[in-house]
Amino acid sequence: MSAYILADVTVHNPEQYAEYRKWSTEAMQAHGAEVLVRGGSVEVLEGPWQPGRLVVLKFPSMEKARAFYHSPEYGRAREAREGAAVMRMVLVEGL
Repeated sequence: MSAYILADVTVHNPEQYAEYRKWSTEAMQAHGAEVLVRGGSVEVLEGPWQPGRLVVLKFPSMEKARAFYHSPEYGRAREAREGAAVMRMVLVEGL
């Protein structure tokens, strides 16, 4: 069963966040993430939601998604992001 990582990011320092994007891209490639959404325009249809930058990644399984998140590669990306953005991220089992 597929799994999805959904992230809502509020970027405070775009220059520093660019470094995070570099390392997170390498981590995604290393762990076979399929990028479904990475930025782009957002239109809220219902509810009091004010999303920032939205990202949706697809993985073959929950285990593969967890391996990505806990990997040294993504750890490097998280370190690069520290102080540059606020990340809200969930892992969801899907179809």
